[in-house]
Amino acid sequence: MRTIFEVTARTVADANAFTVGRYPETVLRTIAKPKWLGLLAAVLVVGYGFILLGLWQMNVAREDAEQQAIREAAERPVVQLDQVMAPHAAFPVDGSNRRVTVTGHYEPIRQVFVAERRLQGKVGWWVVVPFVVDSTGARIPVVRGYVATLGARLPVSGETLTLKGSLAPSESPTPSKKVFGPNEIGSIDVPALLNEWGGEIYNGFLFALDESPSPGDIGPAGSATSAGMMERVPPPDLPSGVTLRNAAYALQWWIFALFALWMWWKMVRDDHRRSLIAPEPLASSEHPEQGVPA
Repeated sequence: MRTIFEVTARTVADANAFTVGRYPETVLRTIAKPKWLGLLAAVLVVGYGFILLGLWQMNVAREDAEQQAIREAAERPVVQLDQVMAPHAAFPVDGSNRRVTVTGHYEPIRQVFVAERRLQGKVGWWVVVPFVVDSTGARIPVVRGYVATLGARLPVSGETLTLKGSLAPSESPTPSKKVFGPNEIGSIDVPALLNEWGGEIYNGFLFALDESPSPGDIGPAGSATSAGMMERVPPPDLPSGVTLRNAAYALQWWIFALFALWMWWKMVRDDHRRSLIAPEPLASSEHPEQGVPA
């Protein structure tokens, strides 16, 4: 008969499959059982649902943060440009999308067009004109509007007016390999414009929101451009990040997905280990009896 020592030795030998290369093979045999494959399919479906719920919560977190940033920007008071920045001074840290007013006049002769700009899916040009501020005599570039073609366009008036706009920092220089037409530029690079315009300049630019008195050559964003009519260019959205509450919900759903997969693996592993240590049935003797003496 097999002794308990032999059974123990066999169990230890089977357990050594973890370390002698049989582990992957034996685990795969356990995973291939119909009950574990079926459970894996269910876990993957549930986990996929958890991932989608997490992505949905992240989208909600971004949208909520964007709306919060818009509300905060709208609640900030409109101030004079000179209260926010001075000519040649560094762009203020909190200056992006800051609403300001300024009185002065445009310089139509220095008007330029920023190429390859999009507005509601259309590619065209931003119309940028230097605005001379009455209080300082310095220029600030102003994005007056967008045009889909450089054909017919109305010249801007050089009369004194009050401008309300949204501040933006200088853009990066255009790659030197880019080639543009006359009066076209690739970006609102303030240092480059300073080289062209001379004099004093503000280290930023404005998206025009309103002009008083109105020149009458600009329509709202999304309006059809015809006979030189421009469209207002809305200021870019502020970087808003995410709201922590919804981001935490997203993380929670993703943890649920990982936990479901881990629980499946834990059950498979436990079943596999039980199969390794289960003893074989003991025979009544090592050698069958040949007979009983009379």
